Amino acid sequence: MIAPIRTDTPMTSPFLVLASLGLALGQPAKPDAPAAPPAGENAPAAGAKAADASTPADAKPSLDLLKQRLTGSFASTEQSAADPENYFDIRLHMAPIWTDRSDGPWLYVEQATAQAPDRPYRQRIYRLSEPTPGTYRSEVYTLPDNKTAIGAWNDPAKLKDLAPEKLTLRDGCALDLTWKEGAFVGATKGQSCASDLRGAKYATSEATILADRLITWDRGYDAKNEQVWGATKGGYVFKRIQTPK
Repeated sequence: MIAPIRTDTPMTSPFLVLASLGLALGQPAKPDAPAAPPAGENAPAAGAKAADASTPADAKPSLDLLKQRLTGSFASTEQSAADPENYFDIRLHMAPIWTDRSDGPWLYVEQATAQAPDRPYRQRIYRLSEPTPGTYRSEVYTLPDNKTAIGAWNDPAKLKDLAPEKLTLRDGCALDLTWKEGAFVGATKGQSCASDLRGAKYATSEATILADRLITWDRGYDAKNEQVWGATKGGYVFKRIQTPK
């Protein structure tokens, strides 16, 4: 889950190792700020099963629990209000799609600033899986036409003509997650996720997925392994919110 890019604040050493469910790379650029959020519990989106925002910390991990924790609407409002120089007020929506398929779960993902909710800067499809017992994966796909999908988290009919074979996999950008102390925690692998944003060579994405919030951190690095975009103070904290029906 990615957030906008800030360029007005010098980069400092990150103090968190929590972050994005790339979550998937793609945050809006803001000319006066450093970068960061891809990613990331509410009233469910239209047609979506309600997520369990009260899941106890000792809940048993499962693919279904991961889907539940990701499903819903989230906002970084509190974090942005406390530190507006480093964090934007972002809205993140995720809703299950293709629920009749056996190769999922699949989620439609949409991120936008609070000021322009109808102009998302990032739209993705996530495919969740459990490659090996206790290891969960979130693969990231791009859509062939972002414009027609805007608002699909609340209106699934907008994706009626979309099928998995029309998507493009962001190779190397999947998150591998494991269960640690009541949370799904994971990251991309090394330098596998290519990025050319702001002179970057590769990007990294980290995520911590809790019952009531997502903590995401996306960063880009150049050929010298120096950070060139992304949050420098820590991950974005997206808290689950209620959305009007």
